[in-house]
Amino acid sequence: MTHKQKLELTWIGKGDEPKLEPRISLWDKDKSYGDENTENMLIHGDNLMALKALEQDYAGRIKCIYIDPPYNTGSAFEHYDDNLEHSIWLGLMKPRLEILHKLLSEDGFIFVQIDNTEMAYLKILLDEVFGRKNFINDIIWKRKGGSVNPRNKLNNMTDYILWYSKSSAAAVKPVYTLDDEDTKAYIEKRFRNVDEHGRRYRLSPIISPTYSATLVYDYKGYTPPPNGWSFSRTTMERFEREGRLYFPASKNQRIQRKQFLDEYKGRPIGNLWTDINVINPMSSERLEFVGQKPERLIERVLTLGSNPGDLVLDSFLGSGTTAAVAHKMNRRWIGIELGDHCYTHCKPRLEKVIDGEQGGISKAVGWQGGGGFKFYELAPSLLKQDTYGNWVIDKEHYNPEMLAAAVAKLNGYRYEPNETIFWKQGKSHENSYIFVTTQFITAKYLDLLAADMQYQENLLICCPAYDTGLNNRYENIIIKKIPQAVLDKCEFGVKDYNINLKGVTGMEGEEDTDE
Repeated sequence: MTHKQKLELTWIGKGDEPKLEPRISLWDKDKSYGDENTENMLIHGDNLMALKALEQDYAGRIKCIYIDPPYNTGSAFEHYDDNLEHSIWLGLMKPRLEILHKLLSEDGFIFVQIDNTEMAYLKILLDEVFGRKNFINDIIWKRKGGSVNPRNKLNNMTDYILWYSKSSAAAVKPVYTLDDEDTKAYIEKRFRNVDEHGRRYRLSPIISPTYSATLVYDYKGYTPPPNGWSFSRTTMERFEREGRLYFPASKNQRIQRKQFLDEYKGRPIGNLWTDINVINPMSSERLEFVGQKPERLIERVLTLGSNPGDLVLDSFLGSGTTAAVAHKMNRRWIGIELGDHCYTHCKPRLEKVIDGEQGGISKAVGWQGGGGFKFYELAPSLLKQDTYGNWVIDKEHYNPEMLAAAVAKLNGYRYEPNETIFWKQGKSHENSYIFVTTQFITAKYLDLLAADMQYQENLLICCPAYDTGLNNRYENIIIKKIPQAVLDKCEFGVKDYNINLKGVTGMEGEEDTDE
């Protein structure tokens, strides 16, 4: 008898992932900015709990995820102590990646940036969560500098970006670059011809040595090459109308095709990115923030993984680069950050973007400002322990509306209060509703609710207490006591599931020692 064995990475504590409380997010209108109808979200709170909070409404909706998690290098920064034991690091990454997988759309992509300390292990973990068949490529970003006093014999000058799709439905599109100055000079040298309209062009053969042509004929009386034309006569006629054909003086020579410089996209990028530098210390893009990624790096990632209008997520937002770039590129975005720099860096930076700041990629993409974001605080835990160690509802932080929203979410209902029927506070299926109240439910009160219900409607009532025997009174009404009914659903009272974060994530913004 054969047994299927699963190829996976193991570590101490694997399988003991926390039972997360799906918190509600509280909109802070005063901290929001710009267009009030925006879908962009800046969330302050623990990123694991914030991801869990998003799961109900955003599962399968995120087109592109970029994260730059802590690198576990042992380096100490002003905002951030990254010294984590290997198993702890993996244990903290796994539940985050699992929720990110749920959030990603079927045609979506995830990019995870890391250095060589944990890259090999992260690759295996991503294979497990996203599927090895969905691995697209590893991208190597060559920074122009390195550590002044390296801990090993060589300067570490590269980062890795591991790129996965959610499924085979994700289509990879080609991306081109003209950024390298040597390449620009080379291109201008190649496009040395000028037509009557002043357009620079180069000549290229109509046929390719590797092309097996299906048609062999002369065009305009010119002698065709031995293996024929690689384009149909209809295509050739269209090229001629568009001024894209070059006819030599002798009809014994080949007709060639004009390629115009102003239409040239550049060379397709590979997985080695040597043309994007870290941020120069004197750059206007630079913030006083260890870990800031250059906007051009994120621009390329979002170009590979998304289109205008798509929804982008970064759950390790750091200084706000991903949200800033997504905004300028006309993507919708969600950014999550725990530290105080969510207030001191992310929020003011994104406000400046909305006001039309011209740093980073602004000029390259023609950014002029606009849009907005809504600011959210992650709610505290629904339950707290009283002086006797009993779990009780945190009435200090939860008003009746928040209580209803939180209990609905814990039970898998969407909080959607009906405008006219007070007990229809949330909905799970078409005819299944939830009612959360702090009242004692009597038989008389239950009868009034039942009389107001329509045929085939079902109702879950969550309350602190109710008359004996009421759960058997109606087949389509279930009553549960709170908080007792939710105690075993998740862990309550957790402040955060911190990756030892005091601020920034990743290794963004190392000083460029070549400058």
